[in-house]
Amino acid sequence: MNSLKMKTELLYQTDAYLKIFTAQVTNINLERNEIMLDKTAFYPGGGGQPQDSGNIHFSGISSEVVKIEREGDSIWHIIHGELPLTNQTIEGQINWERRYHLMRTHTAMHILCGVIWRDYQAQVTGGNMEPLSGRMDFEFENMSADLVSEIEKKINDEVDMAREVKVEILPRKEADKIPDLIRTKINLLPQNLTEIRTVNILGLDLQADGGTHVKNTREVGRIKITDYKSKGKINKRLKIQLEE
Repeated sequence: MNSLKMKTELLYQTDAYLKIFTAQVTNINLERNEIMLDKTAFYPGGGGQPQDSGNIHFSGISSEVVKIEREGDSIWHIIHGELPLTNQTIEGQINWERRYHLMRTHTAMHILCGVIWRDYQAQVTGGNMEPLSGRMDFEFENMSADLVSEIEKKINDEVDMAREVKVEILPRKEADKIPDLIRTKINLLPQNLTEIRTVNILGLDLQADGGTHVKNTREVGRIKITDYKSKGKINKRLKIQLEE
């Protein structure tokens, strides 16, 4: 195993629609059957969004990417199948259907969060998602069927507004000046970050976020709140489902 560690350029941060990319192998771990690349479009997971899946192609060989792990500034790709050589150029291919479903879902979660923060000033206490479904916990003392119906109408109104979704990477000092940039109860941003990636649903929601999103709220499609329940005295959970 080569112990050299190199920073991986995160292509998904600036272009979530990138399905195929070329990259160079910078490191190999034979024991774990994994490779490090100089750049990647594979999202390693985080912020409640699951990691991507897909394949790499090289020298007429196709191997499956089964897991992606972050190690500092580097991204490891755990492979099922043959490995390329160090310094070899590969073509990476994202499982696009899964990625796009997650992009729609993640943006739907931001719409939900944005509406609830704007209209009810409730902070997020937790969340998770799968393709086309997710759940978010909020600091609500009371929840009712009427309130859920009201929220569902409001979030679908935001979908119909066709709001632009803009991604920016800001210097930490500039990002720290933005009010309410962190909507979660606990600020999970490491203090050593010098740049902060923000996702802005123009006119609705601006948050620090590392995941992948669609370009316009209309791409999300209809959002259905399928369930709500109490998870504590001031902690209520909402579950959502998106149409295919």
